[in-house]
Amino acid sequence: MSEARENTGPLPVVPFIKTSADGDAYLEGSVCKRCDTTHLGLRLACSKCGARDALQVGPLAKRGTLHTFTIVHRSFPGVAVPYVSAVVDLDGGGSIKGNLINVQPDPEHIAFGMPVEVVFGDALGRKDAKGNSYLSYFFQPASQGSSR
Repeated sequence: MSEARENTGPLPVVPFIKTSADGDAYLEGSVCKRCDTTHLGLRLACSKCGARDALQVGPLAKRGTLHTFTIVHRSFPGVAVPYVSAVVDLDGGGSIKGNLINVQPDPEHIAFGMPVEVVFGDALGRKDAKGNSYLSYFFQPASQGSSR
């Protein structure tokens, strides 16, 4: 017999999206105390130096710079195109892939090295079999003076 899940808000689409006690979402990562390498998500060992039991878990930065991007014009049915798929180098370490939103999908409006911020929102209206929505992360151009 399965227990009914209490609806406590949207379900994270990946295990490294966490929610703080005050309800703010963040990306969780592991930082190696031996070599200072930052990894996305929970790790048992550092993939750079191999250290075990040297990883400290905590929130990753909510700001970073655009490392690279591609504008996707063809996708699966039901996925709106064009959209911008990007890799972002987070401030303080770690790189992550995701979609760049709130910018026109045109190379004239996107620049390598541009400051971006991590934002969280509904995962494109998708829902599980019980009707729960999903929480995803995205990048958007950093607003001036943003403290995220």
